[in-house]
Amino acid sequence: MVNFAPLKIRFYLENYMSLAEDKSLVKRSFSAVISDYYELTKPGITLAVLISMLVGFILGSAGDINYLLMFHVLLGTYLIAAGTGAHNQFMERNLDKLMNRTKERPLAAHRISASHGKIFSLTLIFTGLTYLVLMVNPVAGMVSFATALIYLAAYTPMKQISAFNILIGAIPGALPPVGGWAAATGTIADPGMWVLFGIVFLWQVPHVMAIAWMCKDDYSGAGFKMLPKGDTEGAKTSFWAIFCTVLLFPVSVLMYTLNISGMVFLILSLLLATGFFAYGIKFANDRTKANARKLMFASIAYLPLVWLAVFIDRLF
Repeated sequence: MVNFAPLKIRFYLENYMSLAEDKSLVKRSFSAVISDYYELTKPGITLAVLISMLVGFILGSAGDINYLLMFHVLLGTYLIAAGTGAHNQFMERNLDKLMNRTKERPLAAHRISASHGKIFSLTLIFTGLTYLVLMVNPVAGMVSFATALIYLAAYTPMKQISAFNILIGAIPGALPPVGGWAAATGTIADPGMWVLFGIVFLWQVPHVMAIAWMCKDDYSGAGFKMLPKGDTEGAKTSFWAIFCTVLLFPVSVLMYTLNISGMVFLILSLLLATGFFAYGIKFANDRTKANARKLMFASIAYLPLVWLAVFIDRLF
């Protein structure tokens, strides 16, 4: 009689080794798990949200900054922004698997289970909402919640339906300074907060256009209908990129004419808008991925620098 025990042992060992190569089944350290949950919150985007919100809060405070209130709004906004980023990855986990730029995200790579990602993200969102309502004011809480709702319920699904998603996505992207201003004042009626909204909205369109052009094959393969998908020559993509950078000029002037910021901001912001516009023209004249990358980096530099201009202006 043949003894199959050695064969069974070999079979189980070989399969265990193959399974061990699957990241979702390998026992990982506590720090690695924490790192994955942190990555799930899209820390870069969350930081940008916090900075934009802080600008709105400081300008809305009109020189009388309540630092305890600022701490509360920073914490509450962080929770909602982090939860929104995490829930976006939960919703798009199966599509993220299809793109090179996102296939190693924690949910797409099964390092975090879908159920855990969903619970984690929703807990952050609703904890942040409750915190803002109780510790800041209901208006700030509602603005932050609207930001999350538009991003998740409108922008995220629309990415698979229409290229119009870019304009829809720019709305929640531009609401953080409104939320910051509302945290300081308890209202959304001040014109200044909507000028800040305009700056971030107009900045975001060429920023996303540049990324979409660079990654158009990746996006198309995953089923995302970003504008470059139906714009093979790049005429529409470059038009919207330039159009929005041009509009940054009058919006910057409006900051000055409404007495939100002074002459120092006006000069610096116009110089920054000129540089941003120049890279938009460069991309329009030669629609290569290299020029799209330059436009993307110009956009990455523009927003923090224009916020820095706000703070420099306040010093003078």
